[in-house]
Amino acid sequence: MTGKTLTTSAGAPVADDNNSISAGPRGPLTYDNVQLFEKLAHFNRERIPERVVHARGTGAYGTFSLDQSLSDYTRASFLQTAGQQTEVFVRFSTVGGGQDSSDYARDPRGFAVKFYTEQGNFDLVGNNTPVFFLNDPMKFPDFVHSQKKNPQTNLPDPARMYEFWANHPQSLHQMTILMSDRGIPRSWRHMHGFGSHTLGFWNRAGERFWVKWHMKTNQGIECVPADEAASLPPHGAQQDLVEAIERGDHPSWTVQLQILTEDAARQFPINPFDLTKVWPHALAPLQNIGTLTLNRNVDNYFAETEQAAFAPSNLVPGICASPDKMLQARLIAYQDAQRYRVGVNHNQLPVNAPRCPVHHHQRDGAMAVGGTNQDAGINFYPNNGVREAKPQADLAPPPLPLLEEAWVQPYSQDDEDYFEQAGQLYRVMSEQQQSELAATIAGGLAQAESAVQKRMLEYIGRADVGYAARVHAALEATA
Repeated sequence: MTGKTLTTSAGAPVADDNNSISAGPRGPLTYDNVQLFEKLAHFNRERIPERVVHARGTGAYGTFSLDQSLSDYTRASFLQTAGQQTEVFVRFSTVGGGQDSSDYARDPRGFAVKFYTEQGNFDLVGNNTPVFFLNDPMKFPDFVHSQKKNPQTNLPDPARMYEFWANHPQSLHQMTILMSDRGIPRSWRHMHGFGSHTLGFWNRAGERFWVKWHMKTNQGIECVPADEAASLPPHGAQQDLVEAIERGDHPSWTVQLQILTEDAARQFPINPFDLTKVWPHALAPLQNIGTLTLNRNVDNYFAETEQAAFAPSNLVPGICASPDKMLQARLIAYQDAQRYRVGVNHNQLPVNAPRCPVHHHQRDGAMAVGGTNQDAGINFYPNNGVREAKPQADLAPPPLPLLEEAWVQPYSQDDEDYFEQAGQLYRVMSEQQQSELAATIAGGLAQAESAVQKRMLEYIGRADVGYAARVHAALEATA
């Protein structure tokens, strides 16, 4: 009996379901990624109306205060003068569970910041970890499916989680973080935030730099042991944030950047656009640039936190995307998800609306709540109107060169080293942390098939032999 052939929803056979098509192995994605776009578009519509991921969230307003000018690196208006303050809205979230899940699930945490700048909204849409499970978006819907409830029993299924990870060694670094003692933060206030992706800065001279954003909690890291998490109220993290702000105990984060020149990025020992890897601090030191402070709760949870619509494509002059393949797909997928979930005019809602003047030719559509629907002016470009809005050519980012002989095709990243950084992370843990990590992994891995266990132990052993030995011993103890 022959196996089934994977097809598109229209029945066409699929040649590659693991790797997105890009212009060269490190280049940006191309518009002929029809399989990728179909997967992401369908994935964005799998739930009504709850977010597919990051459904359970908490939001608050605050300010970002800039400590030093970054004008040498970027022309972004809110990063020019020391002392500048920019209003922000921050939404924290768990990732895998729905609105009915717990704040204390073992799960990455979303950490999304909307900067209301004078030249439009800049959305820094990240997590509480500097890396992610994947570096190719083709696998993102599959990954989330593996982390959700079993489609038959509607119960959590660790066996399927590990089955996915056992087939994707690029997940090992993030899995190690997730299964460590930092897998369950005690509150939104007591965890770091990261932009995770590599983004671009460009200055008035047309020079480009690659950057990573870090937000380090000034409250200190606090986490919850697994045995305590089950006894905590499911809304505990949300309550903690609301009450802290209400009593004037405003949480804050020190905002830091890692910066690489384009030449340094070309010579970097790892792919600087690989979301499964961190930039070594010795090669790209952290630079303090300011402080993020939350000081005002929302007035209405649904109108603000639930309808907040973040998208990595919300960029401002001076900040641009990088060839990070996961980021490239999110540039399309997030806006698509918001149009589906909230509506085509979601940016007219107060929590999403820019604090600067808006002039465009978009009209009509469901929920056109923004005043007079762009008035009676001309709604196309180019036009002959002297006072009509026109593009500003000098705000275009510098062109991005591609690798020479960048052939357009799917590129596998299976030959990348996904083990060294996971091993480095394990080796900086204390012995107690290492033991807790091994026990947590074994608790879920024990429910997987023996072939999955064997493959996971092989991957872990390639990261660190002692790491694998501890997990193997913990697995033996569960038998």
